[in-house]
Amino acid sequence: RTRSTRAHAMTSPSSDAQLARDAKVLMVGAGGIGCELLKTLVLSGFQNVEMIDLDTIDVSNLNRQFLFRRKHVGMSKALVARESAMKFRAGSDLTVVAHHGNVKDQEFNPEFIKKFDVVLNGLDNLEARKHVNRLTLAAGVPLVESGTTGYLGQVTVHVKDETACFECSPKPVPKSHPICTLRDTPEKPVHCVAFATDLLFPKLFGSKRGETSDLDEQDAVELGVFSVRPNETFASFAARVYEYVFRKKIEVLLQRSEMWEKRQRPTALPTFAELVRGESPDQVAAGSDPTLTAKTASEASVESYSAQTVLTSENAARVFVSAVARILTRDKNAKSGGTDTFDKDDALACDFVTAVTTLRSANYNIATQSPFDIKGVAGNIVHAVATTNAIVGGLIVLEAVKLLRAKNEKEKKSDDACLATTCPRRYTFVKQRATNNRLLEPIECDTPNPKCAVCQSARLELVCDTNVFTLGRLLNDALKKKLGMHAPEIEGSTTTLFLQPDGLEDDELATYENNLVTVLADLPGGGVVGGSTLQVSDFSQSFEFELLVTHQSEWDDEADPDLFLLRGDSSGIGKDDEAKNAGKKDTDESGNAPASDDDLEIIEEETSPLSPDLGGGKDDKKRGREEDTQAGDDEGGGKAARRG
Repeated sequence: RTRSTRAHAMTSPSSDAQLARDAKVLMVGAGGIGCELLKTLVLSGFQNVEMIDLDTIDVSNLNRQFLFRRKHVGMSKALVARESAMKFRAGSDLTVVAHHGNVKDQEFNPEFIKKFDVVLNGLDNLEARKHVNRLTLAAGVPLVESGTTGYLGQVTVHVKDETACFECSPKPVPKSHPICTLRDTPEKPVHCVAFATDLLFPKLFGSKRGETSDLDEQDAVELGVFSVRPNETFASFAARVYEYVFRKKIEVLLQRSEMWEKRQRPTALPTFAELVRGESPDQVAAGSDPTLTAKTASEASVESYSAQTVLTSENAARVFVSAVARILTRDKNAKSGGTDTFDKDDALACDFVTAVTTLRSANYNIATQSPFDIKGVAGNIVHAVATTNAIVGGLIVLEAVKLLRAKNEKEKKSDDACLATTCPRRYTFVKQRATNNRLLEPIECDTPNPKCAVCQSARLELVCDTNVFTLGRLLNDALKKKLGMHAPEIEGSTTTLFLQPDGLEDDELATYENNLVTVLADLPGGGVVGGSTLQVSDFSQSFEFELLVTHQSEWDDEADPDLFLLRGDSSGIGKDDEAKNAGKKDTDESGNAPASDDDLEIIEEETSPLSPDLGGGKDDKKRGREEDTQAGDDEGGGKAARRG
């Protein structure tokens, strides 16, 4: 074959159309990017598409997720997207299968993934992205990743053993805020928001609100501040919480003169009765909706309410009491036991966080924000642009077609040179640099990072105080939150330390539950101390690695509020590297990942520990904005409170 005939075969519309008709494609995510992607797939001739999405349609989606209408609010995104897309090719043999479920569900395992020729991601959170990356690696199926943030976007291609996997380069993970800063000395609006979402919300509404938390200081416990008293209305309880959090607690802090030598002193707010001009808590909670069920707290409490208008302290106090009463009433009626975490799509939860943030800002002389802006910070929302989603959706399909071409040529046993020249895989960035006036900027795909724990089996290192750090913190804070593992299990050098509970006997469950509250140094089998190595695995992700434990007793809780570090093994010894580089000293002594380029104001992030060093690759300078756009359609990586 001549060069021209080879090129024609690879670019022929009929050739690509046939590949599209024959391919089986899995989409994950049916939101902003997902709607555009499904439309482009269907109109490009793809015949067999399956999609997974857990979310339901919210009214805020309608400005850009064009497959949905107001009548669909509250319905499954996946099911409605399928219904809408089928109308594009009515009467054809198009097959679109929709799964309303979580991609982490057991049914979506590597065997399920193997049914497909390519997986296309349109997700809006980092944890799910990591999970899909690991599933596709285990199944050996190519992955096309994507994300948008406002006018910025990117599409990246990940093929096992040929390109870097999604986790080979650092990604944003939730930034930690010291508990002492959130509780006593906030300085920024985000501190006030995190106090509301991470501390006060679970304390008032969580199913385990009776357990000890970081808000249970001695005076709060003695006064029973966070417990509803017998025969006390929810509104009266809310007013009592107001008096403690926004008045008494501030007055106590003001007595610590040394705390305010270099800080601006806070101000205790007026009493609740003074702010609401003598109305009773029950009158305030009811507002224009005595049922406490028909309206949101803001609608019932604030006349001519607008999400764009900053609340006054009086209105914030009214919304606070009303929101607390309405959430507790809702949970009582539903017999749910509580609402454990803040959800940006829960209107009452947003009202509560807005009120608390506004009142805390008034306490600490921090600039107040509108409900719209507060929701953006609390939900890590970067407001999406439909055009960017459309561009990215098209780019995903282009890369998918390239992957299908390459697979087709490999099956024909064509020469690799042909593949390299006619099917170049690309990372493509949208509006990456404002200075070069280019809408799209394609670059070559990265090669696998030899220090990646996910695709190259590199070893990770946990640095902690083994006399304080518990196995439960390792499981929840390090493996689940930092690494995005779904169902981790932990083996010590001589004994099993933790297994997932399914199928275990009662005595085994009791043993592992006890291990979770035990510090590492006191665990069975001689304890886990500095120099110990653990085997960590997650069957649901087909992911396993070695974890080296390093003991460190002294910590700066401002610099390291988590009081532990999870990073690439600073000895540089991975399973693959060990055989090749035995006896060689690793040049990366720090083991720390490079800091991510974090210049989007409302997303507070730090770098993932999974891939400690990109090795000064050729694309380092070009990819300065990539980590910003990993947030996905309209959500960022999140934030979290950590014990200080």
